[in-house]
Amino acid sequence: MDIMIILGWIVGLGSIGWVLREGDTLHFFFNVRALVLVFGGTIGATFITYPYSILKKTPRALLHFFFPGRRTSASLVMTTLLDVSNRALRTGMESIEADMRQTKNKFLANGLKLILDGLPPSLIRANLEKEIHFIRLRHGEISNLFRNMATYAPIFGLLGTLVGVVEVLLNLTDPKTMGAHMAVAMTATFYGIFGANFLFLPIAGKLQAYSDQELFLKDVMIEGILSIQSKEVPSILARRLKAYLNQKSQTVVGTERRVAEEPNS
Repeated sequence: MDIMIILGWIVGLGSIGWVLREGDTLHFFFNVRALVLVFGGTIGATFITYPYSILKKTPRALLHFFFPGRRTSASLVMTTLLDVSNRALRTGMESIEADMRQTKNKFLANGLKLILDGLPPSLIRANLEKEIHFIRLRHGEISNLFRNMATYAPIFGLLGTLVGVVEVLLNLTDPKTMGAHMAVAMTATFYGIFGANFLFLPIAGKLQAYSDQELFLKDVMIEGILSIQSKEVPSILARRLKAYLNQKSQTVVGTERRVAEEPNS
């Protein structure tokens, strides 16, 4: 499990819990009716918004959020590309076919296949960039789903507040029940804001960050694939990739693992 999620929950929930405990209101903020209204309403609105073809991807996205697994580093992408380049120069471009079959990275395999097919560099770049475009759209569907949930949650919190106020007004003659109705009004807003800023937006943000890292590495692969096709000397390829990494100024987080073992997207 991602250690930053655990750390974030400890800090966030600990801070909120401490504030509520110090104010002796911790018990006040647990209200089942408000929970059902806010989160049930948010999930229902999400079902209405998105088709099943997108909704069915949500469990896998949540699993990836909590357990992202080992991720490929930029340095190992460079190492793999330099190995392929070295073999191509030493034994000929025919060695690319063996590399294409051995790698488990679908994107890299497709790029090497395009070289073997004899496509010009401009067409190879266009094909690979189009593949990146479609991956970005697919990933964006899920992150946008959680962003929309973050939009819905506070609105349903406001709806809960209105429901609670109406119940108070309907029971002005019975002061004993006013407290329970006001509890719904106040806690619904709390749950809406909490859900949006502590659950849905963080999930969307982390999934987007994972996507950006993955797509960035694919951009690096494109530069390496085109350099291999042009038979550049590995030392020049290394400088090109390092310059590309520095220009992008992005950090790819993850344990070191060869790109050839990276799971397909």
